[in-house]
Amino acid sequence: MANFSPAQQQVLNLLNHYVEQELENQHSKDLLINFAKQHENCCERTLTVGHFTGSCWLVSSDGERVLLTHHKKLERWLQLGGHADGDSNLAAVALREAEEESGLTDLTVEPVIFDLERHAIPARGTEPEHYHHDVRFLVRAHGSEQFVVSDESHALAWRNIRELVNDVDAEESIRRMARKWLKQNK
Repeated sequence: MANFSPAQQQVLNLLNHYVEQELENQHSKDLLINFAKQHENCCERTLTVGHFTGSCWLVSSDGERVLLTHHKKLERWLQLGGHADGDSNLAAVALREAEEESGLTDLTVEPVIFDLERHAIPARGTEPEHYHHDVRFLVRAHGSEQFVVSDESHALAWRNIRELVNDVDAEESIRRMARKWLKQNK
């Protein structure tokens, strides 16, 4: 039996309980598990080959809309989220990032994984290209939906989830999460 750090073990426990529903994304779980097993410091941004991040599918109180960010560095519309910075409680990371990036305060996170993805982050300045091993959680807005755009975003927008499923301009992972949400909430 392998001897894992507490951070590795917490991430591995979370990943091992996740069942991917989308066939085209089945490989993501294995990629993330293997990465966690290989890197004791898997949640540290200083791991230059890649690291875990916590993101969220932040839905409105009526469950009809999701809050997306037009990310400044990546120049794309994405879910909210960010670096774990050493915190292996990735659900807490997702909630923290949702609050920081949206200004919303009356939010709750479901502590089970909603979606997984590994994606390349292009080199910037002295930072080499690396991978984000993104663990995504469902976060629900309960109060005001009046967001505040953070320094990390060009803009934020509430988007209709049903429309995102067929939006060819949306990232595939956004369309996949929209499909998952709609299947779970028939």
